[in-house]
Amino acid sequence: MIQDKLEETLKEGAEKAKDIPEDIWQTIKSFLNFGFHFGTDANPINLTIGHLLLVIIAFIVATVVLRLVRSLITRKMDTENELKFKSIFKFIRYIVYIAVVLFTLSASGVDITVLLTASAALFVGLGLALQDLFTDIIGGIFIMVDKSLSVGDVVEIDGKVGRIFEIKLRTTRALTRDDKVIIIPNHHFISDIVYNYTQNHRTTREAVKVGVAYGSDTALVRKILIDCASKQNGILKSPKPFVLFEDFGDSSLNFGIYFFINDSFSDPRIKSELRFRIDEQFRANKVTIPFPQRDVHFYPTTPTQPKSDA
Repeated sequence: MIQDKLEETLKEGAEKAKDIPEDIWQTIKSFLNFGFHFGTDANPINLTIGHLLLVIIAFIVATVVLRLVRSLITRKMDTENELKFKSIFKFIRYIVYIAVVLFTLSASGVDITVLLTASAALFVGLGLALQDLFTDIIGGIFIMVDKSLSVGDVVEIDGKVGRIFEIKLRTTRALTRDDKVIIIPNHHFISDIVYNYTQNHRTTREAVKVGVAYGSDTALVRKILIDCASKQNGILKSPKPFVLFEDFGDSSLNFGIYFFINDSFSDPRIKSELRFRIDEQFRANKVTIPFPQRDVHFYPTTPTQPKSDA
């Protein structure tokens, strides 16, 4: 009798023990399904604690994977290229995060088409408002990837010459010849014509033009120009400076002294010093730089006699 009661008690305990995990799982499911529910029955939007936890886990996994990819790519890069890649990587990371959120919500049963449709007008407005921003970012990516521009390059854009000292994802900063900082949106480097004086090498060819009076000794003019360029600080000895007799002008014989320098950023100062030297040598050798001349001819005309009335 006692044994039968004991067996019955054990059976009841076993059945209750089986129900405990099911109760716990039901409690967990209820907790994960707790949240907000929007939309119609045909296209519901369910935002629950379970979805939130799934998104957080996906964020953590995506972050770990992105860091691993970044470390694998940048481990053999120098410091400058690594900083450029990190700027690009920030932009890529934001896109990946957005894609992860949308994919995770869609995979967990959330109908994101309703959310996207409801936000279509907002996305269009943001797209129009941020069009220039995205263009600048794409331009910055192109600059960093194809290395069309580097820190230290001397560029000319919109008639302004500057030395690049910082390249960011959206803008590039340059120092002009009068020590002013110019901030250039990166889309200018992919849509406008930009002169890069130093991309291939630091040496650039410059010129100073001068005109002398008709009748001047052209051989002497050539010798003076070569001597002045050869003695000027900042002008390279090799390649050697050379002179071109460029044209017979209206008032002068036009010459150009061509030379090479290593610092095109400071070429106005070098050209100015060279002009001072040329003027001094022309005066010493009686070579005249003429003023513009015009010949004006007056032709007398016979005044017309008025006809007399008959």
